[in-house]
Amino acid sequence: MLAETQQVDWEADLTSLLDELSNVQTELLDVLAAKRDSMACNDMQQMIELHPRAEALCDRLRSCHQRREDLLAAANEQGLPAENLGSIASTLAKAQRGKVTKQMTAAAARMRLLQHQSLANWVLAQRTILHLSQLLEIIATGGQMQPTYSRDEPSDSRGALVDKEV
Repeated sequence: MLAETQQVDWEADLTSLLDELSNVQTELLDVLAAKRDSMACNDMQQMIELHPRAEALCDRLRSCHQRREDLLAAANEQGLPAENLGSIASTLAKAQRGKVTKQMTAAAARMRLLQHQSLANWVLAQRTILHLSQLLEIIATGGQMQPTYSRDEPSDSRGALVDKEV
């Protein structure tokens, strides 16, 4: 946590935070790609091995979030705009502001990429679950798909694998 009486070097602190965030985002993109590959190859061992790495990245993201909150609180105490990191960056000298703004823009772009990659992994997982549920339904019904509801006759709800044929 930033000390209340300590003078903050805004450029150094913002740059340091954004560098750490950039590293975490890049590593997280690698983990998401590895997870997608393991789902596609049905490599459960690799998925299990990726879990501690993903947890460590979550901890690092929490740390970045806490540093961000500390910087915003320090800016507020010093009477600077503290709505977000961009408002703090806007108080820097033009040369300093340019570098920090580029880092923020890159971090935002990586965040959008992370959102897309996470969504792609989620869709892959959902389609896999749908495929498996359809396979289970085929196995359970003996491959004979019948409507669940019928106007003319009652539904035959026996399982072909479990019940004795009559």
